[in-house]
Amino acid sequence: MKIEDILTTSVLAAIKDLYGTAVEESQIQLQKTRPEFEGHLTLVVFPLLRISHKKPEETAMEIGEWLVNNEKAIARYNVIKGFLNLNIASDFWAGMLEHIHKDEHYGLREAAGNAPLVMIEYSSPNTNKPLHLGHVRNNLLGWALSNIIAANGNKVVRTNIVNDRGIHICKSMLAWQKWGNGATPETTGKKGDHLIGDYYVAFDKHYREEVRQLVAEYMASGLREEDAIEKAKHEAPLIKEAHEMLVKWENNDPDIRALWEKMNEWVYAGFNETYKALGVSFDKIYYESQTYLVGKQEVEKGLSEGLFVRHEDGSVWADLTPEGLDEKLLLRKDGTSVYMTQDIGTAKLRFQDFPIDKMVYVVGNEQDYHFKVLSILLDKLGFKWGKDLVHFSYGMVELPNGKMKSREGTVVDADDLIAEMINTARQTSEELGKFQDMSKEEKDSIARIVGMGALKYFLLKVDAKKNMMFNPQESIDFNGNTGPFILYTYARIRSVLRKAEEEQFAIPATLAEGVSVSGKEQDLIQLLAEFQAIIQQAGEEYSPSIIANYCYNLVKEFNQFYHDYSILKETNPAIKQLRLMLSLNVAKVVRTGMGLLGIEVPERM
Repeated sequence: MKIEDILTTSVLAAIKDLYGTAVEESQIQLQKTRPEFEGHLTLVVFPLLRISHKKPEETAMEIGEWLVNNEKAIARYNVIKGFLNLNIASDFWAGMLEHIHKDEHYGLREAAGNAPLVMIEYSSPNTNKPLHLGHVRNNLLGWALSNIIAANGNKVVRTNIVNDRGIHICKSMLAWQKWGNGATPETTGKKGDHLIGDYYVAFDKHYREEVRQLVAEYMASGLREEDAIEKAKHEAPLIKEAHEMLVKWENNDPDIRALWEKMNEWVYAGFNETYKALGVSFDKIYYESQTYLVGKQEVEKGLSEGLFVRHEDGSVWADLTPEGLDEKLLLRKDGTSVYMTQDIGTAKLRFQDFPIDKMVYVVGNEQDYHFKVLSILLDKLGFKWGKDLVHFSYGMVELPNGKMKSREGTVVDADDLIAEMINTARQTSEELGKFQDMSKEEKDSIARIVGMGALKYFLLKVDAKKNMMFNPQESIDFNGNTGPFILYTYARIRSVLRKAEEEQFAIPATLAEGVSVSGKEQDLIQLLAEFQAIIQQAGEEYSPSIIANYCYNLVKEFNQFYHDYSILKETNPAIKQLRLMLSLNVAKVVRTGMGLLGIEVPERM
């Protein structure tokens, strides 16, 4: 039923009939007609001139005339230089709407038994701090991308790797030992991840003070300031203790391991609350504490096979200069792992657990180099998907007052942000009078849906590759390219459909024969007809923003239609049926599109 497919077939037949030559389908260039010209689709004629041996205008007119005479989907045409603008017949649009209407899961492709399996990693939190705004963007992108790739007929496994070991974890543990006084989430009334984050900040505060004092001592003894700072960073007692704790952890010290397990339990309970509020989940969670040893084994294996080299100090490196990169550390001189080692181990375990065809890592663009290296190393180590792994690299979320810094405690906490967005949605809805005649439960539900929809849409509508400025007030606006605008339009359509039901006016499966479809209605049906191609494009380009902006354009077009045309007061039953069917399917596509982004839609607002 795709009009582009129908027209491509007809244009190929026209060229064969008119010029006696068969051409490749790839030479047929169809695009949406620009708004300033009449038409629905435009054929670019220039690639066909070597076949016609005629001027662009003459070629376009000959093809246009042939299509009007031989293709019932074409009502008329006009020619602008080398562009053939085609108007689709009203009957075709009615048939297209019926086709969309009959397909409950319109736009979505089911995964067949032999469909490729795509694993998508997102979230990747550290257990030394709560999730923040950057994590929110990561989780929302990962969840939306998973939905979109599944909607394109792939099997999807959603996975998370928790950074539950390393020097950063030891910093929080050491600070809790020194200044915690036995504090727990229960005794403090704090979520576990917030409690541990407080000690990470405390460590940094005390560490900075130690460094400051040492720098003063070293400079007094004659060291240059730069040298004094560098030496102080390594010689500060706190950082030495943290490194000693890390070595003990890797050597399975029972006391250190027991403390680590207790504090991690607090953190995981906190994470789970935040994930639930965000509406994201995982099929499989991996922990670096379980993967780093596998990574070390792979590195040792690569060392024995001559893939890696051991330096005099005992550290192990990969020489990637033949690939145009540099040397990459894989094991420190004391034998402890680095992130790269852990990622190699995680990759091996995943490859054992699942028949992965494609691996997608949702990680910020500051790790671009890391994933270039990881891809090369995995390929060297024999993982079939290593060379073709996808780093879904996204930009940072910035704030009006600058970048966030975890160790200084200046991040925008995810839980605080969620609460603020819901509260702002509640206040804004109250001020706009959208909560009239609603129970407290319904008000709470709508505030949550609108607040979370505003947050998610604002973060997903921007091209993921770009850095972005987050503005909570702007995101909650009920006008413009925002989540609340889309949600309100959806609720408006649902209200119209409820009133039609109350009038006992049914929407049939098939429209009245010969029903007239106006220009605005044709534009809406054409937009609906593009939905499957939009989902496909979003999957191919790994771009949730394509679906977000499609949903906005669709509801913007519907609102113009709603303003210009009567629906419930239309006196012609056939046209009323058409407009109600059109409204119903706009709502269906908006619900599906927003659902792919992880955004709920309200039945009323």
